Amino acid sequence: MSAPDSSPPPAPLGRLRRVGQWCARHSVVVICLWLVALGAVQGLNRAFGGTYTDNFSLPSTQSQEGFAVFKAHDPAAGGYGTQIVLHDGKGPLSGVSDQLGEVVGNLGKLPHVVSVQNPLAAPPTPAGQPDTGPLSGDGATGYITVRFDILPATLGGDYLDEVDDAVAPLRQAGVDVEYGGPLGELARPEPNDLISEVVGFGVAIVVLLVAFGSVLAAVMPLVTALVGVVVGLGALGLLAAAFTLSTVSPTLATMIGLGVGIDYALFLLTRHRQQIMDGMDPAESAGRAVATSGRAVLVSGCTVIVALAGLWFSGIGFIGKLGVAAMITVVSAVLGALTLVPALLGLVGRRIDALRVRTPVAEAPAEDAGSDAPAHGWRGYAQRVERRPWWFLIGGVVVIGILAIPVFSMRLGHIGDGADPTSFTDRRAYDLMARSFGPGSNGPLTLVIDQSQVPQADRSALAQSVSKALTGLADTASVSPLKPTSDGDVLAATLIPQAAPQSAATTDLVNHLKDDVLPKAVSGTAAHGYVTGTTATQVDFVDVISSRLPLIIGAVVALAFLIILIVFRGLLVAVKAALLNLVSIAASYGVVVAVFQWGWGGPALGVSGTVPIESYVPMMMFAIVFGLSMDYEIFLLSRVHEWWLRTGHPGDSVAHALEITARVITCAALIMASVFAAFLLSENIVIKMLALGLAVSVLVDATVVRLLLVPAVMTLLDRHAWWTPAWLDRLLPHLDVEGSDAD
Repeated sequence: MSAPDSSPPPAPLGRLRRVGQWCARHSVVVICLWLVALGAVQGLNRAFGGTYTDNFSLPSTQSQEGFAVFKAHDPAAGGYGTQIVLHDGKGPLSGVSDQLGEVVGNLGKLPHVVSVQNPLAAPPTPAGQPDTGPLSGDGATGYITVRFDILPATLGGDYLDEVDDAVAPLRQAGVDVEYGGPLGELARPEPNDLISEVVGFGVAIVVLLVAFGSVLAAVMPLVTALVGVVVGLGALGLLAAAFTLSTVSPTLATMIGLGVGIDYALFLLTRHRQQIMDGMDPAESAGRAVATSGRAVLVSGCTVIVALAGLWFSGIGFIGKLGVAAMITVVSAVLGALTLVPALLGLVGRRIDALRVRTPVAEAPAEDAGSDAPAHGWRGYAQRVERRPWWFLIGGVVVIGILAIPVFSMRLGHIGDGADPTSFTDRRAYDLMARSFGPGSNGPLTLVIDQSQVPQADRSALAQSVSKALTGLADTASVSPLKPTSDGDVLAATLIPQAAPQSAATTDLVNHLKDDVLPKAVSGTAAHGYVTGTTATQVDFVDVISSRLPLIIGAVVALAFLIILIVFRGLLVAVKAALLNLVSIAASYGVVVAVFQWGWGGPALGVSGTVPIESYVPMMMFAIVFGLSMDYEIFLLSRVHEWWLRTGHPGDSVAHALEITARVITCAALIMASVFAAFLLSENIVIKMLALGLAVSVLVDATVVRLLLVPAVMTLLDRHAWWTPAWLDRLLPHLDVEGSDAD
């Protein structure tokens, strides 16, 4: 066994302590600096901030290459297509042909529009061919196909006003006009997280008041978290002016920022309040809190940030930027905890418990939490675990196993417009298309055959081979005839699946087309076949995500292992931490699958029917949950390690750590879970998935993992938990988390 001296390096610890004391003694200056930063960042964001758009590219995928080929040979047909769906309840659309013609003309004059197809002017379907025209059988429903040279969702609200003006003649004639596809995304209402934030704050106040008994102590973590989030969101808006960030970025950043911001402030405040109760000077106490708990906050925050940075291993900028969005508010939360929290503590001084609702309580002092303490409360619980570790371990594994069962049926996919609220225009367009043309009409596939390298004499045979291959395909509603582009080098057809875009049948059809049907149809020639379009791109996206997820999991788990090993110098402790952190993730995955994919409670959350798990949600959840789990791991293990170094008694060290940290960790977990759960009120289903998954994972991590599995495993490992080979110990750098508060 190697138990090296892990006392903290004096200089860094002294610097943290001096930072905390300086902020406490110059509280007004620090608070003013934060307010100035908040006003400046928000002002710059309003003046120069960008917008958020769901736009991404997948280089070297079939759908992207097919899109590029089609656009190169026919720019008008190969642009970004969107549908404007029309329905006239009074009769066929031919009755408003004049207004329809005017609207088509108006749309054609808009910037970035390369082509507009009038449904009444579309060429009739040849005899004997399946009907793929833009008019329903009764003529009352149809769609205008508009193609843009850039993604319409990136054009902003002002452009949408121009589109509304262009289609006004039809609306004035009593025709229902709804926007589908990318144009529908542009028309979605701006996300409003105010209700979620108010609910989360309200629950947090109640928990803090009950747990700590003081109004000021309850409000302080909320204030610092809110300031950090507002500053972070302003910085994120400025970043959006330079880079394309997803529409869920600000909501994700708010969720994570509020959760970790409250947690970090809470851990510092708890240490500070106990020191004040022990008679310490407020400024001195704030400095010691920053030097001890603040160091744990710093390490935990860096762990979360690095876990989020692991999302770049996906190789998809869209995913990596989501991680950056969350990182920004984590950084502001850490800075707020290390500077704004001690400033507020210095400002209120000993009056922190002036407004009491019950007898204030805080962290038990270390000297009172030794092995001679009576076996009651959390210490008594820890001793029961120590006596029967296998029972507690088996109980925790059973609970996790039950929650994780649905994981084995997880189906990644893309959540279609059909799951949106009916208040969204893209949902209404989806419903009109599904009723009149079939559910697959919402996800047409464009089949592209590049025959530029095929001799003219062989092109007719190639077209016949492809047409034959597309005849009688399962799960296909219709296939339009192959048509050559103006230069004759590319053949294109539109295939309408039978099922909705988000269904497993459509995904299988896309994979069958690109892997089997088209390659066989063009075999023996120099031609290349592609499946492109929005639905095909989404299938490719899922495939890329699925192939990269193991890499991200491996990278983040390895990182967590190294951090725990470096900090606590215990090989088995590091293995235990890395593996048990996977447990809460498996449980949260299972709950998300049961609710959204199986439909167990989905309607109660505002989800229409069952939906697949959005392809990037597991990846995002893994990075976030793993980082947050490390927070509690570090705070708990730091106390176990501290007492182990002091006493050399492994079992008593676990009991001591639980006695010191269980209440505050449980309180922090309740607050963070409440903040996440409040975002279930969002209308965005991806946010609902993330909110539920993160809330469940935090609760499971703080209860089953920290209160059952960790003490049981630590008891079973005994002193072997802290063993590290001597050669490895010499290679590892020394990094103290929360050992001493002395300079």
